[in-house]
Amino acid sequence: MDKLNVISALDALAQESRLDIFRLLVEKGPDGIMMGAIGEKLGLPHATLSFHLDKLRQSGLIKSEKQGRATIYSANYDVLVGTIQYLTDNCCKESDMTCRIEIKEKACC
Repeated sequence: MDKLNVISALDALAQESRLDIFRLLVEKGPDGIMMGAIGEKLGLPHATLSFHLDKLRQSGLIKSEKQGRATIYSANYDVLVGTIQYLTDNCCKESDMTCRIEIKEKACC
């Protein structure tokens, strides 16, 4: 993951509603959730939700898939893990301390 992609991901998450949306999608797992259900769970109007979903999609943090007339949104775990790895690649590099950050991939992701 390059620096510009990490900046885009962090920029997208630097807003409360988008962070809430992303956390919900991460919790739901790879099967995702329909747009309407996201709005209901988070109490966001359609236009606002659409704006935030688009920003997250543009950053690469989420994916969308059409299923008939419905759109299913899910977290893009590769981008999530790539962002975390970029931020922690050099953890404690110039210190005697052992880095305590360890990324373990879950079976579902």
